[in-house]
Amino acid sequence: MNDTLLSTPLATLAERAYDVARTAHGPVVTYSPMVFIPLTRLCRDRCGYCTFATAPARVSSPYMSLDEVMALAEAGRRVGVSEALFTLGERPELRYDEAARWLAQRGYRSTVDYVANAAQMVLEGTGLLPHVNAGALYDFELRQVRAASASQGMMIETLADVPAHRLAPDKTPERRLATLEAAGRERIPFTTGLLVGIGENRRDRLESLEAIAASHRRFGHVQEVIIQNFLPKPRTAMASEAPCDDEEFRWTIAVARLVLPPEIHLQAPPNLSDNPEELLRYGIDDFGGISPLTLDHVNPERAWPALDRLAELVDEAGLILEPRLSVYPEWSTDEFLDPGVKSAVMASADSMGLLRQDLWTSGGEASPPPVDTRRARTSRIGEILGRFDVGRGFSRDELTELFRARGADVEVIATLADEVRRELVGDDVTYVVNRNINYTNVCTFRCRFCAFSKGPLSLNLRGEPYLLTLDELADRVREARDRGATEVCLQGGIHPSFDGDYYVEVVRAVKSAVPDMHVHAFSALEIFEGARRSEQDLETYLRRLRDEGLKTLPGTAAEILRDDVRAHLCPDKISAAQWLEVHRAAHRVGLRSNITIMFGALEDPSAWAEHLVVTRDLQRETGGFTEFVPLPFVHMATPLFLKGLARRGPSFREAILMHAVARLHYAGLINNIQVSWVKMGVEGSRRLLRAGANDVGGTLMDENISRAAGAVHGQEMDVDSLVDLVNPLGRPLVQRSTLYGVVETPVSAGES
Repeated sequence: MNDTLLSTPLATLAERAYDVARTAHGPVVTYSPMVFIPLTRLCRDRCGYCTFATAPARVSSPYMSLDEVMALAEAGRRVGVSEALFTLGERPELRYDEAARWLAQRGYRSTVDYVANAAQMVLEGTGLLPHVNAGALYDFELRQVRAASASQGMMIETLADVPAHRLAPDKTPERRLATLEAAGRERIPFTTGLLVGIGENRRDRLESLEAIAASHRRFGHVQEVIIQNFLPKPRTAMASEAPCDDEEFRWTIAVARLVLPPEIHLQAPPNLSDNPEELLRYGIDDFGGISPLTLDHVNPERAWPALDRLAELVDEAGLILEPRLSVYPEWSTDEFLDPGVKSAVMASADSMGLLRQDLWTSGGEASPPPVDTRRARTSRIGEILGRFDVGRGFSRDELTELFRARGADVEVIATLADEVRRELVGDDVTYVVNRNINYTNVCTFRCRFCAFSKGPLSLNLRGEPYLLTLDELADRVREARDRGATEVCLQGGIHPSFDGDYYVEVVRAVKSAVPDMHVHAFSALEIFEGARRSEQDLETYLRRLRDEGLKTLPGTAAEILRDDVRAHLCPDKISAAQWLEVHRAAHRVGLRSNITIMFGALEDPSAWAEHLVVTRDLQRETGGFTEFVPLPFVHMATPLFLKGLARRGPSFREAILMHAVARLHYAGLINNIQVSWVKMGVEGSRRLLRAGANDVGGTLMDENISRAAGAVHGQEMDVDSLVDLVNPLGRPLVQRSTLYGVVETPVSAGES
């Protein structure tokens, strides 16, 4: 036992605890938006402080019905909560015949059996993530609940022998510690904690905290520890006891932060303190569950704090309040989550594993969220931006930190990016008049994010498989010319009948139809396969295509240039190194290309950082990239999402950061940052044009790939529509060539 903590002044403990919290968890303070589901208020334990537990005569039914549970969960879903907090008494069927009969009549063996079923219904029916507080459970019960919940919990409260637990057979230290250990063996993200002021002393609390820490060191399963202050309640055995002393409460918080491993999150309930923001100074990084819909049934006399006000107070403390899921990011892994639960977690999460707050999705109809008005800025982001210089770029760690930015930091990054955009390329918003020609949707590769390609293993056929003839392709090129296009962008699936000559014939057909049409064609995968099937090295094959009239390559097939991510996205596709080698070879033979990134599917910001570093390094080597094109993952109809293996694309915050951070990172090396209006929508595109982007890409006649994945923004945007998009910005719209030469007189904002 660390006796020095008993003699150290509270001010010193608080300072140390705050530093540990910020070092471990950064500036983000979390809470879980939840709906409180009191499945049963019957309990066999009679704790001296509890008003939650009651007798059968005082309730209309021993348990909530499944219909009542689902109605409450659905109401929670409608107001945007992510957690279904199941709280219940411990094993009431062992004390009350009414409870035993109710369960038996409905085919349940126990209360645990019933809560597992109710949690499963909520998970599958609403997508809310159950967190189940069922008390002291045995191994097989923990396993049963694990299959239907994202996390479980049981308060240790205290390991001391206190009068409050004399009539509570489930509150013995042995029983509580056995459950904590069993949860570790079962790999369950677990919440536990202390109740301060029920007869224990400081040394008792230290002993309890050290027991929790020891269990976590064995199994790594304790995701959070709650430090809760005792408040006396009428009609309880402890009604006349004094409430927990504030200094004792704060001392326990600070000591908990210092005793527990730093990765464990530390929580204090915000409704049990008059000034919950003051607890941040003692080392908490979480405020627990807060419900916009249901009261705190354990402490019904204490209302939840208003979230807007709590956010303001946290902001004033220089920190950032963010909603999370019931399971913390560090435990949102295959090791700790049942596969069915993991799918629901991914559907609700952002790239950092916190709650995805946007209604907006890439390719969807919802409007972007309003601009964040929080003011707190973090020193780490300030230090990184302070080192910015054109041409320097960022390290992997710096990029990862920038991509994780929240609150006011996002606006600071976006503002700097827009200033750099203005210095490097001016105020012009550029576009190219082009036509997409997807010559076949048949593909032998099995990219799990693709809803466009058709093959024997397609999960979601949208239309029939097709392969355009060369004559049909030529007709489309002529139609594109007649509608003012200066570029055709040619891409398709990897058809099993293609040989390397096919791609040469495609270029020849385009140039024969319209000799001065710019041919922007073939992903790195198509080039790689064409060279392989021709039994030629990349440079030789690319020279053949160049000599027929190929001018530039799109950056597609990049996805995320990190192979551990590609193993999930596109396991049989070219590797990251092969993508880079195709573009290196293209640049060597005089062909320019661009960089794309498909982000927001399942990877985290460190993968985005890797992508930006390796492409920047190649640009420094060759100078062949013309632009960077972020492509937010469109999730709706993709096999990856339909199988429960992906998120719902990036959040809008993440989309802003991708464009803004890229502008700063590539500055002086790649000066054109494009926004995909197909994926971002009109208002989203405007926002990104204020965050460092300068180009809106092409008019995209016949864009099919995003549409196949579920995008709704149309297959073409004519010039008048682009004028309408840019007009509110007060910046000129300028038609460009593929290589960013001016094609015609700029169209000023307000003209059409």
